[in-house]
Amino acid sequence: MALNYVWLGFFLIAFVVALFKSVVLHDASIFGEIMNGMFASAKTGAEISLGLAGIMTLWLGIMRIGEVAGMINRFSRLVNPFFSKLFPEVPKGHPAMGSMMMNFSATMLGLDNAATPMGLKAMKELQEINPRPEEASNPQIMFLVLNTAGVVLIPTSVIAIRLAAGAANPADIFIPTLISTFMAFIMGMFVVSIYQKINLFKLPVLVFLALFAGIMAALWFWVHSLPPAEIGPKTASLGGAIIFSIVIIFLVAGMVKKINVYDAFIEGAKEGFQVSVRIIPYLVGMLVAISVFRTTGCLDYITNGIGLLFAAIGFNTDFVPALPVAFMKPLSGGGARALMVDILKTHGPDSFVGKLASIIQGTTETTFYVLAVYFGSVNIKLTRYALAAGLIADFFGMLCAILLAYLFFH
Repeated sequence: MALNYVWLGFFLIAFVVALFKSVVLHDASIFGEIMNGMFASAKTGAEISLGLAGIMTLWLGIMRIGEVAGMINRFSRLVNPFFSKLFPEVPKGHPAMGSMMMNFSATMLGLDNAATPMGLKAMKELQEINPRPEEASNPQIMFLVLNTAGVVLIPTSVIAIRLAAGAANPADIFIPTLISTFMAFIMGMFVVSIYQKINLFKLPVLVFLALFAGIMAALWFWVHSLPPAEIGPKTASLGGAIIFSIVIIFLVAGMVKKINVYDAFIEGAKEGFQVSVRIIPYLVGMLVAISVFRTTGCLDYITNGIGLLFAAIGFNTDFVPALPVAFMKPLSGGGARALMVDILKTHGPDSFVGKLASIIQGTTETTFYVLAVYFGSVNIKLTRYALAAGLIADFFGMLCAILLAYLFFH
């Protein structure tokens, strides 16, 4: 129901604001702009969905090879000590465990094109054990919220944009981004565990957190040793090499087991187009609502209001110009990226606002997009508390991003 109210709220609030602009401010073009934005967003939603068809076909085919070769099952056993604590309702050794691990791994490496198909595969497998098919299950909600937190070990795309914008050290936002995205992940896990009455203070969870902290430290030393111009290409190459190595492992495992890997690929790939078509209504509906809210300037009003509030109580307001990126990120990744680029051009990539906008861009995922695509792919209609938990994780991540930017760069 929360998603229903939010979706309605986007339209109704936007209508009131547009009416005020039209009648009081005599803005004769506002309703035309709204309709143009709605049509453009509907087209974009369909294009994104169909654009996923090729990627979905590829990765679901590869994942099918991994399944029949037994590699997904091995991945499931590898992560079972940790995942069994987060997903107690998923049977031990279930294929969803391996698919979720593959999804999280691709997300952490910044490989969205691989992460989304793997995530949709995991969501489908979780749906197979969902006792109420129209209602999001506990494991599905935990999986989705952790996806919206979206831990990215190396924000390759953000570093590349900063390099293109002429930043003196494009990777100087690496550590604060890593910390803030990890804190968002922890908060998402903590919030959902409260809803689901899961005890996180267990050895496998603590070992995971310690291991992840060690990986972050190792990455920091490695990235810190690289020249600025080499950071983007080398980190992107690392991610690509890891994922392609997994593909080769799947193929070799299939060959060793003497299965027909090509037939297995085709069998899995057939699902790709069907899933892409299935998510069109969900994605179009969400993007159109977001477009209406943006076009009427509601985001600008919220940002300006926060700036006035903090100024009135005597707080430093240097962070306010970066807030549009924070508000846009849960709604639209492309929109947030465009706002970040505009801030880098206006204020400079090495300004406080430019660095803060970069940290925010790399901190969390597009919650509404993930919710629409993942739940839409399995026809979930009742999302329960998934949206609230995802937005809490987003808010905490953005708050950490602001505090860390002041700590590191102000």
